[in-house]
Parts: sequence; C-alpha cells; structure tokens
Amino acid sequence: MNWTLEVVIVPVCDVDRAKKFYADQLGFTVDHDTVINDEARIVQLTPPGSGCSIVIGKGVIPDMSPGSLKGLQLVVPDLKRAHEELVGRGVEVSEIQVVGQNPRPVPDPLDNVGFVFFADPDGNTWGVQQISSRA
Repeated sequence: MNWTLEVVIVPVCDVDRAKKFYADQLGFTVDHDTVINDEARIVQLTPPGSGCSIVIGKGVIPDMSPGSLKGLQLVVPDLKRAHEELVGRGVEVSEIQVVGQNPRPVPDPLDNVGFVFFADPDGNTWGVQQISSRA
C-alpha cells in the first residue's frame, strides 16, 4: 500500500493576499477556491509538477497561527533557474547556499546540497533544494 502526502495546510491571515503570492509569484496552480459562506473558504494550490498541494483558507481548516509553519521544502532539478524565476516574480529569496556535503559523487555540485530560502507574506518559511539526478 502506498501512503502519499498530498495536502499540507498553510496558515495565513489574509487568504486573498496568500492566494496572490502562491499563484502569481510562485506560479502554483489554483485547483479550487471554494467559498462556503462569509466565514468559511478553502483554496487549494499545487506547485508545478507536484503530487502534493497546499491549502489556505479560513473557518474550516485547523486553527494554526499564521506564519507558524516553518521548513516546507520544494525540490527542483535546476536551482539557479528556480532562483532566477523567484527573483523575476518579485519573491524575496536568499542567495544560493550549499548546506552540507554530498555522500557520493553527483552530476552537479549543487545536487542534494544546494538550497534557497524564502517566506510567504505571513512568515511561513520555505526551502528549495536542487536534486537533478531524479530528473
């Protein structure tokens, strides 16, 4: 039996601002934006190529403090290109950093150990790691 992680709740205080950041600046696909009533809304967004989505909303999601989710991680095959895309979309992103050492030879020195970091408007933090050997 496969056990797949497919949705992560991301706590935000302003759903529209967060939706704009994730869709317009990060390029996530808006899967749905469901308004249940004035107090309840769910927005599901998926990073390009990902099997896991995020959900933002109000009223029907677990009560978590906006900005309290730390260390979400995306994986890309080309970190330099991803960094350029994020900068081009106006995301405040760190410079490329090498964290640790590879345990074995890899095709690109950034594989497994190359990262950039950013936060959404609420302070939830993300890392982007390069793993091109999966591509």
